[in-house]
Amino acid sequence: MALLGGVIKKAIDFNGFISREPNPHKAQKAVLLQLLKKAKLTAFGLKHNFSDILNSNDPITAFQENIPVYDYDAMYDEWWHYLLKGHQNITWPGGQKYFALSSGTTSNKKYIPVTGDMINAIKNAGLQQVLSLKNFDLPADFFEKQILMLGSTTSLIEKQDHFEGEISGISAANIPGWFSKFYKPGAEIASIENWDEKVKRIAEEAPGWDIGSISGIPSWVELMLKEIISHNNLNTIHDIWPNLHVYTTGGVAFEPYRKSMEKLLARPLIYIDTYLASEGYLATQKRPDTSSMSLIINNGIFFEFVPFIDENIDDEGRVKPGVKVLTLEQATENTEYVLLISTVSGAWRYMIGDTVIITDKKRSEIQISGRTKHYLNVVGEQLSVQKMNMAIEKLGNTFDREIKEFTAATIFKNEEYVMKWIIGSDKNIDSAKAAELIDSELCDNNKNYKVARTKALKGVEVEVIPVEHFYNWSEQYKKLGGQAKIPRVMKEESFNEFRDYIQQLS
Repeated sequence: MALLGGVIKKAIDFNGFISREPNPHKAQKAVLLQLLKKAKLTAFGLKHNFSDILNSNDPITAFQENIPVYDYDAMYDEWWHYLLKGHQNITWPGGQKYFALSSGTTSNKKYIPVTGDMINAIKNAGLQQVLSLKNFDLPADFFEKQILMLGSTTSLIEKQDHFEGEISGISAANIPGWFSKFYKPGAEIASIENWDEKVKRIAEEAPGWDIGSISGIPSWVELMLKEIISHNNLNTIHDIWPNLHVYTTGGVAFEPYRKSMEKLLARPLIYIDTYLASEGYLATQKRPDTSSMSLIINNGIFFEFVPFIDENIDDEGRVKPGVKVLTLEQATENTEYVLLISTVSGAWRYMIGDTVIITDKKRSEIQISGRTKHYLNVVGEQLSVQKMNMAIEKLGNTFDREIKEFTAATIFKNEEYVMKWIIGSDKNIDSAKAAELIDSELCDNNKNYKVARTKALKGVEVEVIPVEHFYNWSEQYKKLGGQAKIPRVMKEESFNEFRDYIQQLS
């Protein structure tokens, strides 16, 4: 047993033993009060009377009554655009050194402020994740192994008074010195912008590394592993990385990738899900006997929940003014909510764009169920991405096929509405039978969809394409690798443009 690894493991076990999970209500109230106190003299705090809210008998209720709900566009147009012009003390004290750039799925391009306090909060959240490893069965020498973090380029764009780049790049620029010993692919390779060149360099250097864990979006990690195996003539990735034990995923559902990923391994890994967005590190999986993640409730982020029902959401996927918003204490399990966050980066009652389900209230555990704008509701079908994922999983199991990517839209065709699915698979699937199965599964699991199928929604159609077509499209129109995700739901115009593109590849 490696001495250093044993010491680190004992330290983690000890810290985990003496640390107790905080009371969610008390922790969240304390976070909100800290946010209000620090930001009370900002332009935002002065306009919304943070001092009066702090002096009220019920600061949480006063906060909810006085501050409107914002999405990115409203937050940027009203407040954050001043930060890009160099103004200070707008929504958080001080100036702005970093902006996280995101192509997003709820807005074309985002400039998310990342403050020094948020960078520290992300580091603290990472520490919580490390401490939670005591709950997983890992050998002591695991804590001496290297960590491969696959993201978009870590190169930052230097402007006159700030830096712009991916949140992964901003985080990498602020990695503690001691961590560089463990971090792979290293600063040079991580800064490469071209995806193919970056993966080629990783494949070349891979035999010299001793990787214990990998983090990244599943689709891009799988492509990277395939390239490493091919370049080095391996049977599995464990041929060169025998100490690989952990894969930390996040941002998208992992299950569609499990079968194909495990073909690249000599043995299954420990899979740990995380919720790190451009707006902050929101949650992490802290125990092995669940697929849910624990909200990080004592670390600079205040969470709110809006029931994800028609009455609360407008046609653009935004929370309607004046709807009932719940705290973590008030929310209930097994209900789908739009997630709002207020943070140490100066986001206030901010729609991050995700919908979540609280699976264990006592542990503050959630699962991401979809996106507010990745929500198909053209003719009353009211389909969340979670329900669509369930149908695709059933399709894959029934036909014994790997289906890792898909997108769908309800379109107007021949004077009626039809739901169109484009599915990525490297093996043939009977399109008519696939459409029948998806339709049946959605009817069984979503009463609104079932009603829509008796009214305006007249049919379901499926088209199967090679999964590489999705990645080709991503490379040309979004970006390849890193944080790029394939949208599960498209509007009709975007869907038709996507379909025109893939038909050119056929």
